[in-house]
Amino acid sequence: MLNVLWERPGPGGLVLCLACVAVLFGVQLLHLAPRARGWPPRLKALTLGVQAVLTFLPFLWFGVAWAPGGGVLGASLLLLLPRPLSWALFALLTAAVGGGAVLLGLPVVGQVYAPLTTMLTGLVLHGVTRLTDMVHELHATRAELARAAVAQERRRISRDVHDLLGYSLSAITLKCELIHRLVLAHPGRALDEVESVLAVSRQAVADARLVASGYREMSLAAEAESAVEVMAAADIRTTMDIACGRLHPAVDTVLATTLREGVTNILRHSKAQTCDIRAVREGETVRLVLVNDGVAAKKRTAGPHPPQTPHVPHVPAAPHGCGLDNLRTRVDAVGGRLTAMVRDDGRFRLVAKVPVRPVSPMAATTAVREIA
Repeated sequence: MLNVLWERPGPGGLVLCLACVAVLFGVQLLHLAPRARGWPPRLKALTLGVQAVLTFLPFLWFGVAWAPGGGVLGASLLLLLPRPLSWALFALLTAAVGGGAVLLGLPVVGQVYAPLTTMLTGLVLHGVTRLTDMVHELHATRAELARAAVAQERRRISRDVHDLLGYSLSAITLKCELIHRLVLAHPGRALDEVESVLAVSRQAVADARLVASGYREMSLAAEAESAVEVMAAADIRTTMDIACGRLHPAVDTVLATTLREGVTNILRHSKAQTCDIRAVREGETVRLVLVNDGVAAKKRTAGPHPPQTPHVPHVPAAPHGCGLDNLRTRVDAVGGRLTAMVRDDGRFRLVAKVPVRPVSPMAATTAVREIA
């Protein structure tokens, strides 16, 4: 419009210019909308055809002053049509505007100005529009990442509450049952168990804080000692052999968590009388194996004449959870593998086989943080 006003048109020409600019502006706004990229081909062809008419027809009245209109059409071509067709048509449009300037007998300056303005206007408008689209995509992606981070944090807290606090609460329940049985017959031993319950309770409080903080390193050796103590309180005979030496913190934490979850499952979901815990280093891998007879014990007690066994404190089975799935996620994070099965002899076997060093530093960090 500034170009046309510079030519001092009459009232009719000014009205015609305003009408053409208004319609052209409306069509271009439609083309700039992100949803226009998904229009069907027929609708794109229709709106581009209308814009092409509004681009070339006013040249008959306004001459070179209307040259920027070609750039607007060029931007629409680049935005709506696939490559390389869009760029080919854009080049053809620029050449057509330059040829029209020559046919109109414009001065050399006008013949250069018309195609140059068309090209620059189209490129600038196309670039600004694409930049706007990318900004919108960036904001949408950031929002999606934020939602994913919230969901991941919820899963982490759920896993940690299950894997860390579940063990401590099961141990407290077992020891309290043991104290209840010992308080009259063996008060001295009951007092010792009270001190043990207090230690486990303090550990549970520390675990609860670590769930909130999101970081924890655990030791397989320390966890094994605690497991033997808890098993003894449940009258489960335990043999242990931890011979894997010093481990990477992420691997040590994953194996310690596997042991803790395995012991928790034994206390919650079985009536085991014996348990075997072994960890051995085999070349570049470490293998942790937990074997218990809780499944076999269930089968024996299911017959018409169940054997008489001493009373074993037992935590009622919780609803179906996701303990093994959680462990598989943690073991996979360091490049390991977790298997769980009932052997032919009826004993339940849990095996975690992990590399001596995590598959990558990122996996190591993720594993430790996921466990915490």
